[in-house]
Amino acid sequence: MTLETWAKWREHAEREGMRFAAAPEYQVFPSEGQALKPYAAAVRASAVTRELIRSVDAELVVADILTVAATLAAELEDRPWATLVPHVLPMGEPGFPVYAVGAVYPRTAFGARLWRVSRPLLMRGEQQGRGELNETRARVGLPPLDHVHGGTSRRLALVATLPQLEYPRRVSEPWLRVTGPLLWEQPFGEVEPPPGDEPLVLVAPSTSQDPEHRLLRATLEGLAGEPVRVLATTNRRAPERPIDVPANARLVDWVSYARTMPRCAAVVCHAGHGTVVRALACGTPVVACPHAGDMAENAARLRWAGLGVSLPRRFHTPRGVRLAVRRLLADPGYAQRAGEVRDWCATHDGAAAAADELSSVMRR
Repeated sequence: MTLETWAKWREHAEREGMRFAAAPEYQVFPSEGQALKPYAAAVRASAVTRELIRSVDAELVVADILTVAATLAAELEDRPWATLVPHVLPMGEPGFPVYAVGAVYPRTAFGARLWRVSRPLLMRGEQQGRGELNETRARVGLPPLDHVHGGTSRRLALVATLPQLEYPRRVSEPWLRVTGPLLWEQPFGEVEPPPGDEPLVLVAPSTSQDPEHRLLRATLEGLAGEPVRVLATTNRRAPERPIDVPANARLVDWVSYARTMPRCAAVVCHAGHGTVVRALACGTPVVACPHAGDMAENAARLRWAGLGVSLPRRFHTPRGVRLAVRRLLADPGYAQRAGEVRDWCATHDGAAAAADELSSVMRR
């Protein structure tokens, strides 16, 4: 097995027994120097990935849903390819709320009808995305696609999330498979929480968002007088100014979620998908404080499934977090439902399910 990814992951890939291949890295955001547009970068990168596919004689290419270059390269080499969706499925149906806006699946016929009527107006971006992808395909010599979400394989798409977070669909596509989450983390030892018997709350902020540590500061301040213990991490993002740590809390640089979350009564986080599904797989409900990207969508799915509570960004304050944690801990239903997800994960290995699906495709 060969893994093409960024150089910073080489050590981890090789430790897991995979052959590492360095993926092309281009600056695609204008914040740092001269940047390429994403599809221009994909055209360049596809040539590199095409050479790799040819050199290893790949029988199957598995590409992340955002990795357009790999899908182009696979098609150019006439190799079968599958898509890995490492979060909830962004493809909606009539009646679904628009992805990533933070709206919850409608619970009434009126709500569903409202989304059905408004969806075509709100999802014009899908048509724009198809046009941009087809322009890119033309540049490398591939024919246009007539469907949206062309970066998702119609042979096999592995949706690596919990089925409990997926909205019910009227149409069952034969190429879609919800496998359960693919959980992995960097090796790390034990971290001791603050002493005591009070419920343990883990503060697990994003590794890419909230550079001022607003959520971390608000949670530590908001829970300072509460009957809980707080274990918080900066996730190796050094704060630019000191963070006050109350007596009932401990602040660390890094922590193993797999070792720590099973001991927790609640996880406060920005609602990145990896953190959310790790917490639920450990049987721990979530206080979701979305910041950007798909975090609002993950928070909405948590609310819909009754697996956590969420706070809009304007309420990421000490009082807002304090009230959200109180609500979560006061209602045993959240912990009960999270425990049911943990039990499901104990008998459903996402990695094994994904491997079985890939093997099935290779045998066709």
